[in-house]
Order: sequence, then C-alpha cells, then structure tokens
Amino acid sequence: MEIVIRAGEEGFFLTLLNNATTLSQLLQIQAQLILHGIHYDLSSITKLTHKFFDLGAVAHVRQLFNKVSKPDLFLFNVLIRGFSDNGLPKSSIFLYTHLRKKTNLRPDNFTYAFAISAASRLEDERVGVLLHAHSIVDGVASNLFVGSAIVDLYFKFTRAELARKVFDVMPERDTVLWNTMISGFSRNSYFEDSIRVFVDMLDVGLSFDSTTLATVLTAVAELQEYRLGMGIQCLASKKGLHSDVYVLTGLISLYSKCGKSCKGRILFDQIDQPDLISYNAMISGYTFNHETESAVTLFRELLASGQRVNSSTLVGLIPVYLPFNHLQLSRLIQNLSLKIGIILQPSVSTALTTVYCRLNEVQFARQLFDESPEKSLASWNAMISGYTQNGLTDRAISLFQEMMPQLSPNPVTVTSILSACAQLGALSIGKWVHGLIKSERLESNVYVSTALVDMYAKCGSIVEARQLFDLMVDKNVVTWNAMITGYGLHGHGKEALKLFYEMLQSGIPPTGVTFLSILYACSHSGLVSEGNEIFHSMANNYGFQPMSEHYACMVDILGRAGQLTNALEFIERMPLEPGPAVWGALLGACMIHKNTEMANVASKRLFQLDPENVGYYVLLSNIYSTDRNFPKAASVRQVVKKRKLAKTPGCTLIEIDDQQYVFTSGDRSHPQATAIFEMLEKLTGKMREAGYQAETVTTALHDVEDEEKELMVNVHSEKLAIAFGLISTKPGTEIRIIKNLRVCLDCHTATKFISKITERVIVVRDANRFHHFKNGICSCGDYW
Repeated sequence: MEIVIRAGEEGFFLTLLNNATTLSQLLQIQAQLILHGIHYDLSSITKLTHKFFDLGAVAHVRQLFNKVSKPDLFLFNVLIRGFSDNGLPKSSIFLYTHLRKKTNLRPDNFTYAFAISAASRLEDERVGVLLHAHSIVDGVASNLFVGSAIVDLYFKFTRAELARKVFDVMPERDTVLWNTMISGFSRNSYFEDSIRVFVDMLDVGLSFDSTTLATVLTAVAELQEYRLGMGIQCLASKKGLHSDVYVLTGLISLYSKCGKSCKGRILFDQIDQPDLISYNAMISGYTFNHETESAVTLFRELLASGQRVNSSTLVGLIPVYLPFNHLQLSRLIQNLSLKIGIILQPSVSTALTTVYCRLNEVQFARQLFDESPEKSLASWNAMISGYTQNGLTDRAISLFQEMMPQLSPNPVTVTSILSACAQLGALSIGKWVHGLIKSERLESNVYVSTALVDMYAKCGSIVEARQLFDLMVDKNVVTWNAMITGYGLHGHGKEALKLFYEMLQSGIPPTGVTFLSILYACSHSGLVSEGNEIFHSMANNYGFQPMSEHYACMVDILGRAGQLTNALEFIERMPLEPGPAVWGALLGACMIHKNTEMANVASKRLFQLDPENVGYYVLLSNIYSTDRNFPKAASVRQVVKKRKLAKTPGCTLIEIDDQQYVFTSGDRSHPQATAIFEMLEKLTGKMREAGYQAETVTTALHDVEDEEKELMVNVHSEKLAIAFGLISTKPGTEIRIIKNLRVCLDCHTATKFISKITERVIVVRDANRFHHFKNGICSCGDYW
C-alpha cells in the first residue's frame, strides 16, 4: 500500500486507519505517523490501538502503549476492552489497577463496564465483586452500561440471586439490561425465571427486540412450552420480527423440542439462505426427536452447500437423546471430528462421552474423557453423570473428588453426585456435598435442593429431607415427587397422602411419576381404599392412562392386603398385557400370605415372560418351603441348576466414621471378624432369653437339619453388619445399614430384638424400602 501525504488535510491518517484491513497496512500507516512526527497524537494512537486489537495484534498494542507518556481515560478504556476481547482479561484488570493507583485519572462508567466484563472472564469471582464495590463507591453502579455488566458478571459465576438483586435496585432499565437478565437466567437453567422476567418486561411496556425473543425462546424450548412459544411467534409477527433469522432459529429449536420437527422444518424452509446456526438448530431438532436419518440427510445437504461445519453441528448430530442402536454412527462422528480437527473441543467430546455412557460403553467414554487436554466443567459432569447412571457410584464419587481441586461444581455436578450418594446410601459424603452446596451458594437452585431432598430420603434421613423440603421457596413437580417417594420408602403412607393432596391444592399438576410414587406409598402402608381411589382418579380426573407400572402397584396394594383373589381379577381385567412387574407383584403377595395355588399361576406366567430371572424361582421355592412341600421346592431349584441361573449374592453395607464396609453371609474376612462373631453370639443368647426363635422354614436348603439352618441364618450379612456397628460405635448411636436384596424374615425379626436389647435405633434400607427399628418395633408394622 503506497501512501501519499497531502499536508494540511485534517483527519487524513484517521481516514486511512479506518479503512485499513490488514496488519501490513496498519504498520505502514504507523511508519508514516512516525515519519511525519504525529505519532504522539492521542487520537491517532487510540485509533491505531483499536485497529491492532481488531486484528489480534496484541504485541503491537503493548509496544505502542509503552511509548505513550500521558494516556488519557479514553485510551485506557480502549485498552481495557481490547485486552479482554482478545482473551487477556488479566491484562485488562492490571490496566484498571494501574489507572487507579498510578494516574490522576478517575474511572468512568465505560472503564467499569469494560473492567467488569473482563473480570467475568476470570476463574475467580472475587475480582468482579471488588470491582462492583468500587463502582458503588464511585457512584456509577446504577449506570445502565455498568449495571448490565455487573448483572452479566454474576450470571457467569452462577450467582443468579445476586444478579437479580442488582437488577432490582437499578433505577432505570433498558432493553439491553432486560435481555441480559433473560439470557442469564436461561444460561443458568433458571428457565422459569427467564420467562418470568420476559413477561415482566412486557408488563412494564418496554420495547423488545429480536435478541429478546431469541433469548426467551431458548428457555421456552427447554421447558417445551408449546403454547407459550406460539404466543411469542405471534408477538414476533406483530412486531415485524418473524422473518428475523435469529427468531426463526429460536422457533425451530422450540418446535423441535416440543416434538414438532415438521413445523420446525417449515420455518427452516422459509429462510432464503439458511446460515450455519439455522442448519445446526434443524439438525439438532431432528436428533432430539429421534429422526436420525433426517438429521444425517440435512447434514449431508449442509456439507454439499459448501458451508464449513463447526462443533455445534456435530454436537447436534450426535444421538444423545436416543443413542440406542447408534453406536456405529457415534463412532463415525467421532472419526469425522478427529479428521476435521474438532474432537478436542469440549462440547464435542462431552456429547460423545454422554452417548457412550448411555450406551453402557463406559470404557469408550472414559478413554475420550482422559484424552481431552482441556476438560470443561460440562466434560466432568458428563463423566460423573455417566458413572452414576451406570451404577458405578463409587467411581462417580472418586471422579468428583478428583475434580474439586481444579473446578468449582455447578448445579449439574452436585445433582449428579447427590444421585450417586442416594444410590450408594453414602450419607456422610452426601452431607459433605451439602456443605459444599452451601459454600458455593447453590441451595436456591430448585434442582439442587430437590436432589438434596432425594438424597436425605434415600439415605434414611427422612426428617432432614422434610426440613429441606419445607425450606424450599420454589418447588417443581420433581421436588414433590421426591418427597412423596421418600415417605413411601419409609412406610409413611399417610404423610405421603397428605403431601400428595397439598401438591394438588398448590396447583402443580401431577405426572405419571407422581401417581407411581403415591401408589407405592399406599402399597407399603396398607392403604387399599386410598390407593384404589387415586388409581381410578388418574384417568377420570387427570386424563392419565395408567401404565404397566401403575397396574403393578395396584396388584401390590391388593396383594399385600391379602386380597389375592381381587388382585388376580384386577390383572385379568387389565387393558394392557400384564408384564413381569404385574405378575411379580402377585407372586410376592403369595409369599406373604402363603398361597401356593395362586403362586403357581403367577410363576407359570413369569417363567414364560422372564425365564432368566432367578429371583422368581427362588421366591417360588421359598413359598413351597413355607408350605413344607420340600420336594416341590427341590424341583424348582433343580430347574435353576439346569438353566445355570445364578442368584445375586446378598451383601450389606455399613458406614462407620465416613468409611464404608461390606459384609456377605458368613463373612470372616474383616480384621475384626473374631469380635464381630463374639458380639453376634452374645446377642443371639440374649435374644433367645427374650423369646427369639430363628425363622428356618424358608431357607433355601431343605435337606439340612433345623439346627444347621439356624446357624446359617445367624450369619446373614445384615446381622454381621449390625454386630460390627455395635462394637464400633458408642452406646446409643444410631446404626444404619443397606442390604442389596429384600431383608429376610429372620433378620427382620432378629433386628427387632436387637434394637430392644441394645436400646439402639437401627435403620435398614433393603431393595424395597426402609425399616426403622426401635424398642423392638419396626416402622413397617411388619407390613412389608
């Protein structure tokens, strides 16, 4: 580029700077500024600095600034913003500090807005909080530009409650600030709040723009609020924004997530020249609706159009929502990602990790996770969640503990790890996570609070679960379901019913899970008429067609109450084909009420429907043993042997001083085995004196003497765990154990005696429910 100077022409260099598009051109202009002795002119330096930043030439900016003797506030502002925009927020904060301490200049609203924006890109929120305090002292915190930056800062650090407080005290609010609130809530998964703010914006009569609609549509899509989305589409039409590509893209995502991908495609076809974002939305929409072939076809069209795909394209194509039978496609996408060089992008590797975990290909997932040099929080979340979903709860907890020194958890992280704690019954770790949630100020998140309620309930602390539930300001249907389920697990059927009706009165509509939870609670509390009434209200009052699980609950309700004939008639009237869960419920009831004839009917169907499930054979054998029909019991066991079916071995977990111990029947591997068996022998003697007799009738081995059977049941895993708990804890300490199978009749009876003899509360979680033993009485009332 050849430059010819015409002396006296004002603004000549500024015009050249404005028109420059390459670094080479800028360097030539800089040389001419020096040649003509005007390189100290602040306006020229500021413009040159701005252009260097636009081209990412940060090194040239530093050289230029070092030669400026007296920079003005405008130049400082350009520098603070430029460094931040070029991924150097620490340099921005350094300049802000230099401005305050080394110059006589006073930061203005632009300084604070740019500095706070830079602080939002740091890992530590404390710098941003300090800048907020400075802006208050300097009297500019209420400025719209600064206020929007502060709100955005708090949202980026998941401090939604602080963002809301700042917003609420703002004396003036413009469209940008409202948009920041709507977007911030949506990004932090506070989708209901995002929509609420949008409605408030309409109520105050403030004008919205395409950004407003596109942002709120994201929240509406996540909640799958189809009618609300249609209303927003009408608003867009009235305002003349319906053809805006961002609004159309938001509507495509909305309709796709509401199961209306065909309607999304109609909108997609209205775009004259769809950009990559629009393509990505439609591809993702197809994938979300399990229309994998359509997604792949559109992806090929995108490639044929010559547009270059990005990480969002491939993330949208990865069959995260229904990965089954798509392992090969997922592997092909992984290979393509590797080929085009975006496999290491966190969003791509995270989506693939999620798919592999859902396909139970945990090794693939972990390999991909380990190979990712840059692990985002979402990546950690995907792997932790994957372990939890696949029942590998100990690995989930271990990985969470590995993550903690590197990253702060978000709501997704803690809900996943709380789920792992709930599955494992790891109350001490759950309490530690609860403390972490408090320190990270995540309690206000409804999903986190709901996960806490669920964790405490499933770890045996139903009182703590209810206390947390009552403290929650916002409760969604999942929250109510978690508490109702918790009451059901603990046999508190009446409390579950009361809560169920409170939920209905609060205006929250029940879901299929709600009805399943309350029917389960009725089943384990003998609430037959109440359960029957609720079951029929599903279709009559709420328009829900009961599924197989609901029918199984009703069979369980009738069967447990001894109404076996009614239960069988109920099954015969079912509009659905009865599955294993239904017949299994009837067989379980036959065991409780020792009805061999009906057990034969139920087991015959079960052996046809689920011939590999050894549990049904064991149950039928025990029913025969209870009826003292030992030849029949033996014949059932012979079938098991011939089919080479393996019974799940029973084991019991107990947690002492934050460490977990697992016992199996007759286990002598524990270092304190001698003391444990001595305690068990001592207990057995005291129990016999109190009237205990071992339940030996239903033991699987009929061909041994009763005395030998008694010795066998005396060393069941739950008894060993309780004995260990007694020698390892102070008198009066509550003992909690978890059994992987249903607790046997003898252990249930024995635990009642032990609780009375030792004056201990013993909490047992088995495969079905909780039992709270105190003073020789179980909370289940022997109705289990």
